[in-house]
Amino acid sequence: MLFGSSGIRQPYGPELLTLAVAAGNAVAGSAARVVLAHDTRTTSPLLAEAVTSGLLAGGARVASCGIAPTPTLAFAAREFDAGVMVTASHNPEPDNGIKLFNPDGSSFTRAQQETVERAIHGPPAWKDWKGQGSTEPRQITGPHLKAIAGRFTLARPLTVVVDCGNGAASGVTPALLAMMGAEAVALNCNPAGRFSRPSEPLEENLPYLGEMVRRTGADCGIAHDGDADRMVAWDNRGRYIDGDRMLSLLARFLGARQVVTTVDASMAVEVVGEVRRTPVGDAYVSEHLRGWGDFGGEPSGAWIFPGHSLCPDGIYAAALLCTIASRMDLAAEVDRIPRYPVLRTSLPSERAREVLTALGAASPTDGIRTEREGGWFLVRASGTEPRIRITAEGVTRERAEALMEEGRQMVRRANLH
Repeated sequence: MLFGSSGIRQPYGPELLTLAVAAGNAVAGSAARVVLAHDTRTTSPLLAEAVTSGLLAGGARVASCGIAPTPTLAFAAREFDAGVMVTASHNPEPDNGIKLFNPDGSSFTRAQQETVERAIHGPPAWKDWKGQGSTEPRQITGPHLKAIAGRFTLARPLTVVVDCGNGAASGVTPALLAMMGAEAVALNCNPAGRFSRPSEPLEENLPYLGEMVRRTGADCGIAHDGDADRMVAWDNRGRYIDGDRMLSLLARFLGARQVVTTVDASMAVEVVGEVRRTPVGDAYVSEHLRGWGDFGGEPSGAWIFPGHSLCPDGIYAAALLCTIASRMDLAAEVDRIPRYPVLRTSLPSERAREVLTALGAASPTDGIRTEREGGWFLVRASGTEPRIRITAEGVTRERAEALMEEGRQMVRRANLH
């Protein structure tokens, strides 16, 4: 399929430009009114115009929004038949892509993606000169920020270090925090089209942020990826809050009793409430939240608030974290959350998908999660490399190591057949 776990992504070039026109035309087949935005990459304006060309040729009316974060675009989609975001999210600068959204903010389902892909590969559905679509400018940031700010009240003024990675939230998250009464120490908040750091907000890509929190005496630190559907954070001691603890922290503060997360998330969240798990990928979490759950997310930093939108919203999550930090000692609150040893490894295998199929996985890249007393392990085929990935978590390191070995043995036995 053209679509991965979060839309279409590939290196920029003629092929992607041609694909953008075809994708726009395919979306116009089922959406008469479409809202469209793009991130700050140097190639995004041209790709947005290409998508728009396909939409117009298919007769759609397009609200063109310029640069905007993905969750802002998804929030605006509630007034349209579909939303189109030109972005490669946290991928490196040479890449770009397209994300498609439903009016409730959820990503297109697998079935919808398959319909779009068939249309892309089929004959274009061009309208004649009387049936061409139209464009109009639309400002969508204000309504999104107003909706978020209206949900939160800081208990006291606070200082926040904010690193937007030169992405689409560069002028958005700092503005939201100012609306809420917080002082933002802004880093990499120039939407220059070039990234001062890798776009993916991993701890190792932001080695300076914890020190900046300590030096400024900030109450917390926040970082986004290129399109701001992710938010990761540091506490008031300048310590990185890993994704599993963040999931539990947000769920606890929200009073969530039904949490949707992915198969690779820690079992620590299970002390909060009832948990249901999906394959890795925020689109799966979002789709499940359509029918069950009051909060969801995955440890990569994608947090979904179904009462607001079914799109992961790093900007909303930033406001929520600041609210928590204004009401309690964030570091002490994080330390109250259980933390279990998690081990990860990968085994080279040219037959990775075949092995997982033999093990009974419905989807090799989704894999198989096995629950055991005191922990669990997950075996899955890599979606990008000829490898089998194994993750294990236990209440003790010894238990995690035993579960990791069980996963290895499972793979070895399957490899023999």
